[in-house]
Amino acid sequence: MNWPVLGTLSAVPALDRPDLLGKPVLTALEALDPADAALVGVAEIDPDLADTAAFCEAYGSPLDGSANCVVVAGRRGEETRYAACLVLATTRADVNGLVRKRLNARKASFAPMDDAVSLAGMEYGGITPVGLPDDWPILVDAAVAAADAVVIGSGIRGSKLALPGSLAARLVNAEVVEGLGR
Repeated sequence: MNWPVLGTLSAVPALDRPDLLGKPVLTALEALDPADAALVGVAEIDPDLADTAAFCEAYGSPLDGSANCVVVAGRRGEETRYAACLVLATTRADVNGLVRKRLNARKASFAPMDDAVSLAGMEYGGITPVGLPDDWPILVDAAVAAADAVVIGSGIRGSKLALPGSLAARLVNAEVVEGLGR
């Protein structure tokens, strides 16, 4: 597969390398329509370079071709609701505006790392919208949805996924949100 957003890396079909996928990611990709699953590539990386800036610098991937997935916790009273936000790496998610309102929360903030990792079943630095819990909305910035391809996490720090933005927008529980990334 040729994915220019991966810079110098070469990708293979993600389902051909289950060892490069977090367990929930593999399960979610196996549940996709086979034509959609075939659109997802995976490339092995140095786990120490999983953070976006380090990844882009080391592998020549354009920063505007990477999408970050952040887990947000919204609270109202004693209830906490979670959502994932997928925004281009050149932007930040509007957590206290759009996301807080979408979660019907009084307060919203990035979920504590330990909570995000344990609830997602993925490694920190590898959390991705593919395979998140079924009751979490996945808010996808319109710029991500419109991208020909984006690089996202794979559930582990040792690889990255590449896929069309339109596929990210069609994931289970995904909602395209204009202006999510600022």
